[in-house]
Amino acid sequence: PRVPVCVPQVGSYRDISHDSLALFRLLEPQIEILVLGTGDRVERLHPALLKQMRECGIAVEVQDTPNACATFNFLTSEKRMVAAGLIPP
Repeated sequence: PRVPVCVPQVGSYRDISHDSLALFRLLEPQIEILVLGTGDRVERLHPALLKQMRECGIAVEVQDTPNACATFNFLTSEKRMVAAGLIPP
């Protein structure tokens, strides 16, 4: 049975949390890379958050959103299991 997930809204990189990334951990088939675009510039995310994702088998690539879009497109062209979370610049 599927469990409903309530994902908090993300308006800026400060809103990215373990809970806001829950959907990416539940995807089937499982993704191997999550590309996060943090807006106009690259922002640092809390190391514990990145560690939690790695422990779930998901690498996280944090970039400014225009570069995150390019990275996502490149990875999908290589048939990688990738997802993106993008905050508009």
